[in-house]
Amino acid sequence: MPTVTSDEYRDLIGRFASGVTVVTTVDNGIPYGTTASSVASVSLDPPTLLVCMNRSSATGRAIAASRHFAVNVLAEDQSALSRHFARRGSTFDTYRFHPGRRGAPVLPDVLASFECRVTDEVVAGTHVVIVGEVEEAGGRAGLPLAYFRGRLGRLSVGD
Repeated sequence: MPTVTSDEYRDLIGRFASGVTVVTTVDNGIPYGTTASSVASVSLDPPTLLVCMNRSSATGRAIAASRHFAVNVLAEDQSALSRHFARRGSTFDTYRFHPGRRGAPVLPDVLASFECRVTDEVVAGTHVVIVGEVEEAGGRAGLPLAYFRGRLGRLSVGD
């Protein structure tokens, strides 16, 4: 059976377009956030989603400690927000937010937000898959920020 190298996998999985989110939490009064595109719906009943966080991520470790997180789905005009939270050690110093139900930062004007309680975690390679039951959600009309082959862009919607 052929073995897929990390480089081959990165190239091929990069062909799968996804949305862009900022995953947030608060632990010991400190807000954390990181850009993530590895987010998926798991179940409608109960509403459940998952996020994949690198095991070295400060935000991921804070989620493990706090047991809650928010997923902020970015709109097509929020690429600067995406780039900011993609940097290691990024802070909320220049970004407003309101604390969600359990305190996780919910960013203003995002396309959608989901506030979740951690229900399960699975270690998979360099990442942790964090499953969360959605406790609060909200959104607005608009188009998402897209991520494809390592680049941010706009989604073209046809018929």
